[in-house]
Amino acid sequence: MRAAVFQCAGGGLSPEQRLQRLKETISGQRLDLVVCPELFMSGYNAGDALVNLAEPSDGAFAEAIASLARANNTAIAYGYPEHTEEGIYNSALCIDRNGRLLANHRKLLLPPGFESRYFKAGQELTLFDLNGFRCAFLICYDVEYPESVRAAVEAGAELIIVPTALARNWGVVANKLIPTRAFENGCWMIYANHAGTDNDITYYGGSCIVAPNGEDAARAGSDETLISANLDPASVTAARTRLPYLQEVSELRVKLQNNTSAVLVGELTN
Repeated sequence: MRAAVFQCAGGGLSPEQRLQRLKETISGQRLDLVVCPELFMSGYNAGDALVNLAEPSDGAFAEAIASLARANNTAIAYGYPEHTEEGIYNSALCIDRNGRLLANHRKLLLPPGFESRYFKAGQELTLFDLNGFRCAFLICYDVEYPESVRAAVEAGAELIIVPTALARNWGVVANKLIPTRAFENGCWMIYANHAGTDNDITYYGGSCIVAPNGEDAARAGSDETLISANLDPASVTAARTRLPYLQEVSELRVKLQNNTSAVLVGELTN
C-alpha cells in the first residue's frame, strides 16, 4: 500500500480552502491512502468554530472528501468535529477509494486544555480493513499511552493511523514516542500533524510514517508537505517473529501480578 500524510498549514483557512489545498496536493500522486491531521476540516485551535462547523459523519465535507477519493482512486482519512445528538466529538474518519465510509473514530482521551470544553470523549477502539491491512484509528493524545496502542494491536491492528495536532514544544512525541510505539508493537504507524500556525499555536510538523522495526519510512520537516511510503504487511510478520513481545506479554503480566502480590504480603508481614 502506498500511503501518504498531508501535513497541512491550514491555519485560518475555511473547510473549502483546506479541501482545495488537499485536492491540489494529491492530484496525480497515485496513492492508496492519504492521512490528514486532527480536526483537519475545521482547524484544531479554532475556538467556537469547532461547534459551528461540526457535522455528522455523512455531512457535506465528508461528501466532498468522498468525491475527491473517487476522483483520485485513493482512501482518505481526516479529522473533524463530529456533530451528534449527544454532543460533539473530536473524530476521525476514513473514506475508501470508492467514496464509502470505512470507519469513524471518536478520540478516547481529551488532554488538559480547551478540548474538554467542546468535546465528549469516545468510548471504544475503532478497527477496519484497508488494502490488506487491519487498521486502527487513534487521535493525538490517544497514542501517547502505551496501553491504547497495545490494546489496538491485541485486537488485530497492523497499522495505527494517528491524526494529531502536535505543538512545537512537544517534538519528543513525533521523534521518540511514535517510533517506540511501532517498535514495541511490531506495527506500522502513520502520524499526521499540522504545519504552520493556528491562532496562538505553532505546530511542530514532524509527521511520519514509521515501520514495524521502529525505523522511519518517511518523515516531514516543519513546513507544509506531502510525505509517502510503501507499506508491506510482511514487515509486520517479520518484526513480530524476530521480537515476540506480543506473544510473551500475557506471561509477563502474570509474573508482574504475582510479584506485586508477593511484595504486598511481605510488607504486611514485616
